[in-house]
Amino acid sequence: MRGKAWKFGDNISTDLIAPGRLFHLRSNLPELAKHVLEDADPDFPSKVRPGDFVVGARNFGCGSSREHAPTIIKLAGVSAVIATSFARIFYRNAVNVGLPAVTCDTGNIETGDELELDLAQGTLRNLTKKEELSFPPLPDVMRGILDEGGLVPFIKSHGSLDF
Repeated sequence: MRGKAWKFGDNISTDLIAPGRLFHLRSNLPELAKHVLEDADPDFPSKVRPGDFVVGARNFGCGSSREHAPTIIKLAGVSAVIATSFARIFYRNAVNVGLPAVTCDTGNIETGDELELDLAQGTLRNLTKKEELSFPPLPDVMRGILDEGGLVPFIKSHGSLDF
C-alpha cells in the first residue's frame, strides 16, 4: 500500500471520526463518510484521496464503540490507519470491517509524507524522509480477514476463523 499521510494527534475519538451531530446519517454510511474526521481537520474529507493513510498518535479511536467510525474511514478510501496505540474496540472494529490498523511509532510522520506499508513484512517506509519503521507483521488470519474485506466476508468465504 502506498499513499499520503494525514497526521492527527492523541485521543482522536470516534466522535471526531464520525461526528455525533450527524447521528441521523448512521444509516447512510456513504453520506456520513463525506464528513469523516472533519471535526479534527475540516479539510480532510475534501482532500483525502484513495490510498491515503490516517496517522494517529496515542489512543486512536477512543470513546464509544461506534463500529461505523472505521467503516467510514474505509469508505473514504483510506488504505490503513497507523497509530502509536489504539483504543481496543476501535482496533477490533477496524479489522472486522477490513480496515488495516497498524501499531507503530508515528512520532516522526507528518501530514503530506509519502508512505509505503507492507502488512506481511511488518514495515512502514516513509519515502519522504527515507526512513523505515518496523512493527510485528500481522498474523495470517488477520491478514486473511483484511484481504477478504472484513470478518463477515471472511466467514462467508471460509465458514470459520480456521486458517
